[in-house]
Amino acid sequence: MAQETTPKPDTPCIAVCVIDPTTGLCLGCGRTLAEIARWHAMERSERLSVMATLPQRMTDAGLPLPAPRKRRDSGT
Repeated sequence: MAQETTPKPDTPCIAVCVIDPTTGLCLGCGRTLAEIARWHAMERSERLSVMATLPQRMTDAGLPLPAPRKRRDSGT
């Protein structure tokens, strides 16, 4: 039986939705409110481009990087 591969999600959201008042960035993902609001209207390439900037954006803002999301065990 072939093992299914799970594609990486097109969202950095980890369900820690709190906006830092100083930086305007979400403490969970590093996006701005404007980016969060437009996320589903963005083209996939734009979402991936934003996602590529988030770790450095959070580091530059002095915010801790969130722990990587754990993958769900498929039970196989």
